[in-house]
Amino acid sequence: MTDERRLELVRIIKNDIDTDTFEGRYDASIRKKVLFLLAMAVVAFVTIVFSICFGSVDIPIEDVFRVFLHPILPGLVPEPSQPYYYDFIYTGRLPRVVLVILTGVSLGVAGMMMQALLRNPLVSPFTLGVSTAASFGAALAILFGDAVFGTAAMGTTIRVIGTNFTASDFLRVIMAFAVALLSIALVIVMSRKSTTSRSLLILSGVVISYLFQAGIMSTKYFSTDDQLREITLWIMGSMSNASWGANLIIAPVVILCLIYLFRQSMDLNALSAGDEVANSLGVDVDRLRKRGLIVCTLMSAVCLAFTGVIGFIGLMAPHLCRMIIGNDARYLMPASALMGVVVLSVSDLFCKLIIRPGELPTGIVLYVIGGLFFIWLVSNRKWGSRL
Repeated sequence: MTDERRLELVRIIKNDIDTDTFEGRYDASIRKKVLFLLAMAVVAFVTIVFSICFGSVDIPIEDVFRVFLHPILPGLVPEPSQPYYYDFIYTGRLPRVVLVILTGVSLGVAGMMMQALLRNPLVSPFTLGVSTAASFGAALAILFGDAVFGTAAMGTTIRVIGTNFTASDFLRVIMAFAVALLSIALVIVMSRKSTTSRSLLILSGVVISYLFQAGIMSTKYFSTDDQLREITLWIMGSMSNASWGANLIIAPVVILCLIYLFRQSMDLNALSAGDEVANSLGVDVDRLRKRGLIVCTLMSAVCLAFTGVIGFIGLMAPHLCRMIIGNDARYLMPASALMGVVVLSVSDLFCKLIIRPGELPTGIVLYVIGGLFFIWLVSNRKWGSRL
C-alpha cells in the first residue's frame, strides 16, 4: 500500500463524511471496511493471547507478557513467576498458536479465492474435496513412506536455524499437495463447461470427496496398528502436532501464496461481473482461474499435511465477512484471513478446555459448527436465493 493510499484511509477514518454525495457514500463504505479489519485484528490478537494463557495448565496473562517482554526490557519488566513458563510457552504453546494462525489464514483466504474464481458461494477447500484429497495423500505417505524409502531414510533429520526437519515431513507435504492437485484438476475441468450449475459443482465436490475417502479407508485397512492410530488421529484434525519445524515448512509457502493471491484482487473484482466482462477488461480468465486454484490448493495442502482435516473454515470465514463488508476482494481477502484465525483459534481453545487435561480433536468441533452454518446458509432466504 502506497503512502498516499495510507494517508487517504487515515483521513477517511478520522474525518466526518457527507453520505449525501456519491463520494461520501464511497468513503463511508471504505471506512466501514477498514474499521472492520481493525476490529478483526484486535479480536484475533485477543483470542491468540487466550490460546497461550489457557490449556491443560493455565498461565496468568501477566506472566505471558513477562515471558515475551522481560528478555527485551529486563530493567522494566520483571521475570515471570515460574521459570519453566519460558519453555512451556516457547516450545509448547507458541508453535501451536503460529500453526493456528497459518492454517486459519490459509483456509480463510483459499475459501474466499475459490468462491470468487468459480463464482459459487458454497465452494471451499472442504466442499470441493481438496481437504479429503490432501488427507489421502498424507495417509499414503504414512502408510508407504517407510516401506518405499526405508525407515532410516524417512527418519533422516536436517537441522535448519536450530529446528529439526525430517524427510517424512517433506514427503507428507509433497504427497498431500500432489493428490489434492488431482481433485482441483477435476474441478477445473468441470468448471470450464458453461452448462455446469452451481449445485452440480458442489455435488461433484462431494463425489470427489467420496472417492478419496475410499482411498483413506483402504490405507486404514492395510496399515499396521501404529499407522492406523496415526492416520485416524490425523484425519480427525488437530493442532497437537505443531512444532517449529512444521511452521518453518508452512510459513514460506503460505506467505508467497498470499502475496500472489493479493496481487490478483483487482482481477477478482472484475471477474465478479462475469467472465465476458473480465475478458473485455483485459483479464485472462482461464489463466487466473487455473493459477489461482493451484495456488489455493498448495496453500491449503501444506497446512492440512500437518493439521489433518480442518473443515468449513474456508466456507464460514468468507461468508461472515461478506455479510458485513461486501465483495471487494481488496478488503475481503484480509478480512477472511483474520476471520479464519478467529474461528480456528476459538475452536482450538474450546477443544483444549472442554476435557482438561485431555484434548478434543479440533476437526470434530469444526464439523459441528460448520455443519450448522451450512444448514443455516442454505435455509436462509437471503442467501439461499443466491445458491
